[in-house]
Amino acid sequence: MRIVFSSLLILLLFTSFLIGFFLPVSYKVTLSDSSHYTFNGKLPDFSTYTDVKQKKEDFFAFLLPRVKHANDNILRERRQVFELQSSLPNLTSNETKVLLKLKEKYEVDLTNHNDIIDELIIRVDIIPASLALAQAANESAWGTSRFAEEGNNLFGQWCYVEGCGIIPNQRTDSKRHEVAKFDSILDSIESYMRNLNSQYSYKKLRTLRAQARADEDIITGLNLANGLWSYSIRREAYVDEIQLMIKQNELHQYNRDTTTLR
Repeated sequence: MRIVFSSLLILLLFTSFLIGFFLPVSYKVTLSDSSHYTFNGKLPDFSTYTDVKQKKEDFFAFLLPRVKHANDNILRERRQVFELQSSLPNLTSNETKVLLKLKEKYEVDLTNHNDIIDELIIRVDIIPASLALAQAANESAWGTSRFAEEGNNLFGQWCYVEGCGIIPNQRTDSKRHEVAKFDSILDSIESYMRNLNSQYSYKKLRTLRAQARADEDIITGLNLANGLWSYSIRREAYVDEIQLMIKQNELHQYNRDTTTLR
């Protein structure tokens, strides 16, 4: 009996080894999402990692479900926009309230309902995960920057009201900006996406995305990165760096098929 049990145990261990060995790496990384982190958990201490490869994998594994959540919320708003469009020109009182709320959130400076909706269709859309992950890694030094650790700020976003964030050590006396502080990593991601979707500086990014929609192409970070000239004073060098990070880390695998919702 003992011999039979030992044989079964050896067979089970060998089978487990084979399954683990032949599973794709990306799948094994995905499995770690739920076991390592809770959705509302704090940013892990990435400064303690000595294995660079594992650090990168865990950084992406931690952020990916939050990026997906933020994009899912945007897609729900996008559906609302198309529903409003189908109700024109006779919007109900409640529909008008929804329209004005979206107009304010995405900083649309128009008054005609048709024009507002046309602009919202361009602005209310996803930021591909490949781009969000690459920028988060770049701007936060893989989650180890002071602003990431103290303020959940992964994207270097600024604010201009005294006390709104963290004062940079290198800020001169003539400057008044602070680096924004967020209650959670998800808040930081949502603010970053709203920034790209609303600020005039990123109009080119939105135009590239709208063109991809029109061509029924997948929206990619490599393409949209060309609209990030104003994100850094390094301009073209910054765009090149983000695109290189996407390629080197094979982040294109996280782009989702978004040919629906026009």
